[in-house]
Amino acid sequence: MANQVKSFCSKIGCDPLLVQGAGGNVSWKDGEILWIKASGTWLADAELKEIFVPVDLASLRNAIACGNFSVTPTVLGSSSLRPSIETLLHALMPHPIVVHLHAVEVLAHLVRKNWLSDMQMLLNDAVAWTAVPYKKPGADLAAAVNHALQGEAAFRVVFLQNHGIVIGGNNIAEIEATLKLLVDCMRTTPIDHEVYSPSAIDIGGGYIPVSDPYLHYLAKDLTLFARLDSQWTLYPDHVVFLGPAAQAYPSIEALHIFLRSAKNRPELIFIKDVGVFVQSDFSLAKILQLRCYYEVLVRQQHGQEINTLRPQEIGELLNWDAEQYRLALSK
Repeated sequence: MANQVKSFCSKIGCDPLLVQGAGGNVSWKDGEILWIKASGTWLADAELKEIFVPVDLASLRNAIACGNFSVTPTVLGSSSLRPSIETLLHALMPHPIVVHLHAVEVLAHLVRKNWLSDMQMLLNDAVAWTAVPYKKPGADLAAAVNHALQGEAAFRVVFLQNHGIVIGGNNIAEIEATLKLLVDCMRTTPIDHEVYSPSAIDIGGGYIPVSDPYLHYLAKDLTLFARLDSQWTLYPDHVVFLGPAAQAYPSIEALHIFLRSAKNRPELIFIKDVGVFVQSDFSLAKILQLRCYYEVLVRQQHGQEINTLRPQEIGELLNWDAEQYRLALSK
């Protein structure tokens, strides 16, 4: 099973519509051992590096049975890596293989105000599923999913509002079939637009155009540029990697006025009708998160109402040492 799981992870880890850098996690159960992706590692590296950590599954199940969702997983062996933040979520699922992803086609629906009715209309009885409202990743989310699964062993999919999906299966073939079904049922045609590359523009301040040309549409399109202010904090990984607010400016001149008095220069900036610019050390992990944000926004209809994370929820993510650890590994 291990080799099949790793092959699957390598494949999906290279698809930015399914996995973004260190996002997402996968596990499999081997007797009383749960093999879970380590925090901060990339699924794309599954066949190249040791990204999975063995933890004591029996102790986690005992804790879950007692309602203790804050238990710290016991790592077996000598690995120095930390188990995923979502380890308990994987332990409580009864399936041999569990996959948690931030798949764009699904995420584009999960951030909408009408997300639950979307799921009911698009899926109907195509797969056994349940859903939970947004909860902070980790203990809170695991407790909510555990409650949603009570009394119904048939659920293979759990939708997480403003977060992602969890898929359980007996084998990789079953996981792949379920994932394909979800993506096909929820596929949205993105907005068609020109690709911009403002490589010749020097805005100063040590900024360079972001390397992904599609991302400049976030600044070139006035509707999307307006969304930066009101619809930035859509899901946890976006907040953790890209911060609580978009640094958007109406002009290059406005940027320089800000920089003259700024103590710290933002890593990422958006300039209206010009483009998206970053500091030279802006990481690939952050570029992939920004691309995910772009992909979600270009799948929204004009006037579509969007859910954003609340200030308290944002603060919980940014002040969490587990997420600070994961962010540090991405640099």
